Amino acid sequence: PNSLLDTSRSLIKQNQNPNTPALTQQYEIETMKFVSLLSILGSAVGFIPAPVHQTRSSTLPTEMVATGDGSEYYIDQNRRNLMNSILVGSAAVTVGGLAGPYLAFFVPPSDDGGSGTTIAKDAIGNEIFAKEYLASKKPGDHSLAQGLKGDPTYLIVKEDGALENFGLNAICTHLGCIVPWSAANNKFMCPCHGSQYDPTGAVVRGPAPLPLELSHLDVDNSGKIVMTAWTENDFRTDAKPWWV
Repeated sequence: PNSLLDTSRSLIKQNQNPNTPALTQQYEIETMKFVSLLSILGSAVGFIPAPVHQTRSSTLPTEMVATGDGSEYYIDQNRRNLMNSILVGSAAVTVGGLAGPYLAFFVPPSDDGGSGTTIAKDAIGNEIFAKEYLASKKPGDHSLAQGLKGDPTYLIVKEDGALENFGLNAICTHLGCIVPWSAANNKFMCPCHGSQYDPTGAVVRGPAPLPLELSHLDVDNSGKIVMTAWTENDFRTDAKPWWV
């Protein structure tokens, strides 16, 4: 601004007309006013903050939907509810799929054939016919078959060659080992922890706490050996069966 003022004064002096001193003085005053104004404006420009350019997102939030005329937006509550339902449903399916098998582990297995009739099967799953079975066994035989719930069950041939009217579950009541029959000792002897049972499955030596589970044994009209659950009193203890 100072250099501009000096230049203006120099120009005024060069163009002064001695015959018009009043006019020249007035012209100089007006010029100085103009230059002062320019100086003030130039100083003020330095204090004006730089403009901040704000960019608007080209996309709107997913929950904002135009009303139709483009002038305003509103929250689509129905769409939000739909998305929430999808989210909750997906989470429920995932959690259910993971939790189902876990919870099923704590549910006791169903007693397949426990309350109905189960046909005895041999080791490879063939149904056992009483006539053929007895013809192949000697009196006093204790052989395993698939019984109720698929558990190994002893079929007992009596001394007269007939089939005993009950079967004995071969699972030890101590820790679940399969208890073999010892013909030499005339009893069932568990090899795991030494438990022993008499020919009817009653405990004669621990640590087994309970007798072997019983099942009814019979022959149906087709000649097959069938088993049914034993739900009445246990004849060995004269009490309600522990497995019922």
